[in-house]
Amino acid sequence: MNRRDFLETAAAALPAQAAAQDAVRPRERLRITRLETFLVKPRWLFLKVHTDAGIIGLGEPVLEGRAVTCQAAVREIEPYLVGKDPRQVAHHWQAIYRHAFYRGGPLLTSVLSGIDMALWDIKGKALGVPVYELFGGPTRRKVRVYAHARTPTEIRRRLAQGFTAFKTGPASKRLGRYIETPRQVRYAAEKFAELRQAAGDDVDIGIDFHGAISPATAKLLIKALEPYSPMFVEEPCQCQNHDIMAEIARGTHLPIATGERVFTKWGFREVLEKKAATILQPDLCHAGGITECRLIAGMAEAYYAAIAPHNPLGPISLAAGIQLAASIPNFLCQEQVSLGEGYLKRPFVVKNGYIDIPTAPGLGIELDAAAVARQVGHDWRNRETYDEDDGSVVDW
Repeated sequence: MNRRDFLETAAAALPAQAAAQDAVRPRERLRITRLETFLVKPRWLFLKVHTDAGIIGLGEPVLEGRAVTCQAAVREIEPYLVGKDPRQVAHHWQAIYRHAFYRGGPLLTSVLSGIDMALWDIKGKALGVPVYELFGGPTRRKVRVYAHARTPTEIRRRLAQGFTAFKTGPASKRLGRYIETPRQVRYAAEKFAELRQAAGDDVDIGIDFHGAISPATAKLLIKALEPYSPMFVEEPCQCQNHDIMAEIARGTHLPIATGERVFTKWGFREVLEKKAATILQPDLCHAGGITECRLIAGMAEAYYAAIAPHNPLGPISLAAGIQLAASIPNFLCQEQVSLGEGYLKRPFVVKNGYIDIPTAPGLGIELDAAAVARQVGHDWRNRETYDEDDGSVVDW
């Protein structure tokens, strides 16, 4: 979809959507008419699920670096959804997931996640309530969010913007190797200490190893970081072997966080059973949407684990995460990289580290059609990283 097409479809939908807000009662007919996707800078894919009542649901059915593939997958699912009542959210989740036969995986669950967000958005709008009201009402008045910062200057700038929690990565002068030298380990710890000094002890700073560090080096780094009390250590190693993650977790008093590359309740079951993490980070764009992440949160509560939804993506994903946070008891903090400036008519506002829970129906957001039209289209690719000495592939 190009900029002109986006503006034309957005303008055509406004009168019908405004009229529909109070027009749909629970027993009245409501049917999906079409699914519409558009690539949005910097690397996102937005979804609109249209209905015959004029209500439009928003979602982000995207996997980083595979946005065009996700577009095709949405088109493949569209024939199942068209003509059906969007309010049967749980039923549609089961059908899309199970009728694929080959269950799970990042592509299917990412597309399903974005569709799930949009269906909850429609259901909330049709009933005139925020999504969290459909899950028993809010568990909190506001939702804590964190920002990304890699330098003391960025920490101070973000503090001035109202953030009180941050995430960074381990400082390095080169890409990671399986066994790091003492100098490299010391350098990473010293740079984190500088962030701690800039932020002070009343501020939380998590550190994300991004699964790019070997278990052997992760143990060394964690020991070196312990004196500076990170809020959590995220993905200390690759997530496929939860036994290794559990071994790392047993060797430190720091909270271990994981989950951006774990999908559905079945993936998180093993994390919890093996005590591989005390902070779960399901990504609402990947793990199964609002429907599945609420179930994951319920499982985590039984293990006294907290939920910190992962979100390096767009403002629709953030809106879904806020609805989840407002409906569960064991929420910790919400990641964000965009509060919606240049995308939403009313971007989210951070005050003293928190965003007030929205009161508008559905996900509580509305796209700014003219602003989004200027952002339509991208060709973002995942990084390709290699060892600078021997040219072998390394994680990023």
